[in-house]
Amino acid sequence: MRAVKFAGAAVVAVIIVIALLLVIGIPSGFLTSTIASRVESTTGYRLSIDGTTKISLWPTLNVRLNDLTLQDPKDRSGITRLTIDSVQADMSLSSVWSGHPKISEIIVTHPVLYQPLLRERLPNVDASAKPLALDMDGATIDRIKITDGEVAFARARDRTEGRISAINTDAVMGRDRKVGLIGTARVGEHPTKFDIKATTPAPPIERQTIPVDFAIDMPDVLASQLAGHAELRLNSGAVMINSVNGTLGDGAFNGWASVDIASKPLVKVDLDFQRLAIPLAKSPDGGSAQAWSDAPIDVSGLNYVDAQIRISATEAVIGEARLAPLALDAKLAGGILKAGTANLGAYGGQVSGEVILDATNGAPSFAMHSDLVGVRALPLLQGLAGFDGIDGKLQAKLSLRSAGTSQRALMANMQGTAFVSFQDGAIRGINVAQMIRSLTSGTLSGWQDSKEQSTDLSQLSASFRIDKGQAVTTDLNLIGPLVRVTGAGTIALDTKMMGFRVEPKLVMTTEGQGRTSEPVGFGIPVMIQGSWSQPRIFPDMAGMLDNPDAAYAKLREMGKGLFGPDGGGLGNILGSLGGNLGGNLGLGGAAPGGGNAAGDPNPPTQQPGQNNPLGGQLGEAIGNLIQQGLSNGAGTSTGRSRSLPATPTTPTPQASPAPPDNPPAAQQDSQPMNDVMRQLFNR
Repeated sequence: MRAVKFAGAAVVAVIIVIALLLVIGIPSGFLTSTIASRVESTTGYRLSIDGTTKISLWPTLNVRLNDLTLQDPKDRSGITRLTIDSVQADMSLSSVWSGHPKISEIIVTHPVLYQPLLRERLPNVDASAKPLALDMDGATIDRIKITDGEVAFARARDRTEGRISAINTDAVMGRDRKVGLIGTARVGEHPTKFDIKATTPAPPIERQTIPVDFAIDMPDVLASQLAGHAELRLNSGAVMINSVNGTLGDGAFNGWASVDIASKPLVKVDLDFQRLAIPLAKSPDGGSAQAWSDAPIDVSGLNYVDAQIRISATEAVIGEARLAPLALDAKLAGGILKAGTANLGAYGGQVSGEVILDATNGAPSFAMHSDLVGVRALPLLQGLAGFDGIDGKLQAKLSLRSAGTSQRALMANMQGTAFVSFQDGAIRGINVAQMIRSLTSGTLSGWQDSKEQSTDLSQLSASFRIDKGQAVTTDLNLIGPLVRVTGAGTIALDTKMMGFRVEPKLVMTTEGQGRTSEPVGFGIPVMIQGSWSQPRIFPDMAGMLDNPDAAYAKLREMGKGLFGPDGGGLGNILGSLGGNLGGNLGLGGAAPGGGNAAGDPNPPTQQPGQNNPLGGQLGEAIGNLIQQGLSNGAGTSTGRSRSLPATPTTPTPQASPAPPDNPPAAQQDSQPMNDVMRQLFNR
């Protein structure tokens, strides 16, 4: 009886232990060597299992492997190819007993694929190595789930590393060999979503066509979803992608591509788009006033891939700029990228040029040359740079080169030449003539922007010689119907500062380019100094004081230009205050109606509709300014300009008209005119 009881207890204990093992798991480290040898014989890669291996039999057969490492035994560098935190597989026990395992789900946690970066393509690469693909041997898999995966690209010698991180995918396999792959990832700093559907052929898949449908969302890079169809073929380490067609937003595209991954990747792409849209990061408000960024620019990745790319488009939208048509050819080899276009249409004009980017050294360098002919400036500059201050037909020739690891460094090291010309347009938001007039009362701060005002221009041109970020011009030339500006100066590209000395001239006609009348000088050079967005604009008083007689002569010339060669208009304005002012200014001559403007006591009254002596609307505005200067300064001036004669302390009585046969009385200097001069030049 005691033996029976003991046997019964032993059986119960064994049942309890078996039940616990079925639920908790059976330690099965003895199976790791068998699994590793099977993987190596099937794939050619060596598998190491450094963690625990467990098998659970309830409620389904579950196998869990921890800390796996997969390596290429032919890789002498010993670079790890794949590490996995854990792999877990669930399958029915009955399918295992039948010899055809049916795996319902495989969960792969935190796999990291390490891919070495190569600067040169390796010779005699063995392309016959077995691809990483399991011979299922009758087994089926319903679902594979990858959680928190990564692909790490690294080259220790260059201290370079890049990653595709946060890979989360769910792959579902149907019984008709159709595979659906949905997931998300982060490519660098760009979030990405993808949805891929393919039909896999029966093994082996080498050199067999695999039809693939794809949809990719990458908001930071593509303006809309990229979706399409392609036919893939694996051929000795190369992936051939043929019959590519699809849509990018509302535009269709077609072409082909290939990727050779046997050594240093070689990518070939030829795509033609109906409409290609590429978003650009928008500059923050006041971006022109902000300093260039010191954030490092890293283009070292160009050293580890070679490429031959041709992109064409009926219409291309880059940021807000629209280009049509587009034909771009690019070649990347040995870390040097060359991209050029010979037939780029842009807003009624043509653009051609080439850009060369050299990433072989620590500080990347670039060189470019470009020609723009007949391009509408406003939409182009507004679309590419958010700049809407100028409009007109743009012609430009650029030849630039620089090197640096940040925006500021690139601007500070800029070298080259540039010629820019705008024709038949306008400077938006700025009235140059009004700015010139405002300078008679004080220094201006900023461009005095006003959305309601603009300056029509027939031509605005300048050529620059650029050295170490300093762009110098000596031939700035603005020609407009009402204003002319010439000058010279320097633009500091790195600090966004400027310093110009210009000579503005007012034009009392709206004939614009080709007019017969000469412009009227302001009399004093104007200085423009400070930041691009808010410079100080003020008269160059030192320049006037260097030659006061010339400044006074210019004002006399201004009087002739503004009020006619006979000075009649000025006499009508100032005659009541100055007496014989036309003669004192040296503007005497025959007045309308046959009388003398300075000596006829009964000058004829000007009738409405007659010729405006002030030369039009701008002349009227300047005439008002002179009247304002007279009312504020006549008889109250306490100082004297170096360019003015001495002012009498006792007013000279007005002389009676002399008989016609007697010579006129000696003309005296005009106190009101002296006050005008002080108002214009001494404030």
